[in-house]
Amino acid sequence: MVLQLLRHQFTVKQFHQMAESGILSENERLELIRGEMIDMSPIGTRHSGCVLFLSNLLALLLGGLALINVQNPVELDETSEPQPDIALLKPRADFYRTAHPQPEDIFLLIEVADTTIKYDREVKIPLYAEANIPELWLIDVNQEVIEVYRNPLQGVYQDIQKLVKNQTLSILAFPDVSINVTEIF
Repeated sequence: MVLQLLRHQFTVKQFHQMAESGILSENERLELIRGEMIDMSPIGTRHSGCVLFLSNLLALLLGGLALINVQNPVELDETSEPQPDIALLKPRADFYRTAHPQPEDIFLLIEVADTTIKYDREVKIPLYAEANIPELWLIDVNQEVIEVYRNPLQGVYQDIQKLVKNQTLSILAFPDVSINVTEIF
């Protein structure tokens, strides 16, 4: 006899209702990915330091051209609401108080990885490509490499680059803004 395990799929709306009703606590670190609630990995010091550095650097470089959203949800579709480490968002007068950012609001997503690199590559990057996020940076703090994913087409990023120390990184939406990869590590 084969035991079949049942999985419960949730929508973003149901996920929010569970939080509002107290089923999920505000302190739980969960993402909704393809209808499944996923526990987020604890944040180590290299990871948090990288996110803090980048959020401050981007604020200085962009000077208000984009909102810098740190470790907050973005709603990709009805069943996925990940929490990327950094999202560069189109400015909005309400600062997204009435709704989480949607794919069309996003210039760039950044995922910083130390222990989650495989998950980010195999699950999150395809999810972002399917949502037509124009640009994603995957920062591998262990290998000190930045993978740049651009130009999604039919759920797959067409342009992928790996950048290492002493190379220059630019933002697709803001080509005049450049960062030396060495600064990030």
